[in-house]
Amino acid sequence: MTSRCSTVVAIVLAVLLNVLAQSSLWAAEATAVSQVQKSGTETTLMGVYFRDVQAGWAVGGGGVILRTVDGGKRWKPVPSGTGALLTGVFFANRLHGWVVGSNGTILHSSDGGGKWTPQNSGTQSALYGLYFLTPSLGWAVGAGGTILHTEDGGLHWRDQASGTNAVLYAVHFVDRQYGRVSGALGTVLATDDGGAAWVAQETPSSATLFDVFFADPLNGWVVGNEGAMFQTVNGGKQWVDRTLACIKTCSRPTDLLRIRFTDFKSGWAVGERGSIFRTTDAGFTWVEQENGTKAVLYGLTFPDHGRGWASGERGTILHISAQ
Repeated sequence: MTSRCSTVVAIVLAVLLNVLAQSSLWAAEATAVSQVQKSGTETTLMGVYFRDVQAGWAVGGGGVILRTVDGGKRWKPVPSGTGALLTGVFFANRLHGWVVGSNGTILHSSDGGGKWTPQNSGTQSALYGLYFLTPSLGWAVGAGGTILHTEDGGLHWRDQASGTNAVLYAVHFVDRQYGRVSGALGTVLATDDGGAAWVAQETPSSATLFDVFFADPLNGWVVGNEGAMFQTVNGGKQWVDRTLACIKTCSRPTDLLRIRFTDFKSGWAVGERGSIFRTTDAGFTWVEQENGTKAVLYGLTFPDHGRGWASGERGTILHISAQ
């Protein structure tokens, strides 16, 4: 009986979302202006993060770390002490930040990104995603189902059992208890106890899911290859397929690599071919934005509602302003 009820709820949810998506009440044109910033490097920049509209960091191949204190008008390289591929960067406040990368690399800065020191991750697995709630409390995820957790700012990293061997690409926490992880083979993992236990959630396909983002404990999104985009309004009990078809002339849907929402209604997704998509109606319609680049965009960050940055191939950094 319980299974039947769950199926009915899922069907009703899918129908409701599709009706809203087709309603003219939800249709809205949303535009943004993107400006290329001079990064000073041709290295692919896998991650970018801004705490506010002035202080930002970008990381990429060959141990490259870039820093700006003026909103990206000037980007300056910072010594990382490693030649590893760096895939993600996150700052818990203006001083304390972390970078992850290949071979279990974790770097920490306590001075706003001026100096970086290695931390012992306890793994050789490539790490792709990280998230910190406070300067003490954080998680990192990567290959082979790796989930690492720290409660002391990375002085000690401990394994959390993921129950999967899939590559995990992204992690996001709403609060100390409630978090989600996404990865290969349609993997979405959920925890309601800070990662003491991770439970697999069923998604509509086996697409590789490169990013996950929750606006609150109920409303969340995952994105992945060939336009894969799934939405939940009940914490992941059901995921509704919102996959983006080819918007313009293309041979196949665009791989989506990052998604961010600045509030319940306003969201952004980036990926292949310099694609930037924007929604202002909680994801029922998405509008592709003109930006003047075809570089793959791997990183995305929005420190406030109207201004963000994307990073990608050939040292690309874009400053995005909502109109």
